[in-house]
Amino acid sequence: MKEYSKSKLNRVKRGQNRATYDIEKINTILDAGFIGYVSYVYQGGAITLPMAYGRKDNKIYLHGSQANRMLLALLEAKEMSMTVMHLDALVLARSGLHHSVNYRSATLFGSVKKITNPEEKDAALFCFMEHMMKGRWDGIRTMHQEELDRTMVVEMTIETASAKIRDVGVADEPEDYNLDFWAGLVPIKQIALPPISDENLKEGIEIPQHVTNYYNQNK
Repeated sequence: MKEYSKSKLNRVKRGQNRATYDIEKINTILDAGFIGYVSYVYQGGAITLPMAYGRKDNKIYLHGSQANRMLLALLEAKEMSMTVMHLDALVLARSGLHHSVNYRSATLFGSVKKITNPEEKDAALFCFMEHMMKGRWDGIRTMHQEELDRTMVVEMTIETASAKIRDVGVADEPEDYNLDFWAGLVPIKQIALPPISDENLKEGIEIPQHVTNYYNQNK
């Protein structure tokens, strides 16, 4: 089992019993999502924004316009942090202060660089699309050069990370278990609904197999 080394930067202080530094478990959390929360500093102020991402090995890929202030700020700082979180259940206890949630979250820390090599840029965008939906890259037209020129691609190398996972039930005070109040879990799940074809599709174009596969795997 390979783990990220622990340091003041990534060590989980609160709820250490729920912490993991296992690289495979953290990658599983990243691969189960598509949106991460990226933090950066702009004109002296802290900002956090949701961003779609792709992952390959220890690399995270983000993209936006060449004038994207977040990406430019990250490149200037040469480092970044990103969090991915999945809400799995509401934990409803007998006491208000014991209410909680079940979740999986991973926080990444690493260095940042701009990808300028055309082949590397193409590979990064392929990774991004395939992370969103496997097989999608072959189901779209080739990108125009002017589109690629307008697009900035940033690569984060994950240098360290940590995760927290809560997957247990209610934890009430011992004296509260005999009270006449309901307690338990309300599981939360993100699902895919049936695909809806664009109203401007040419006649005869059917939903491609990779889209159907995604729906069947996530419904």
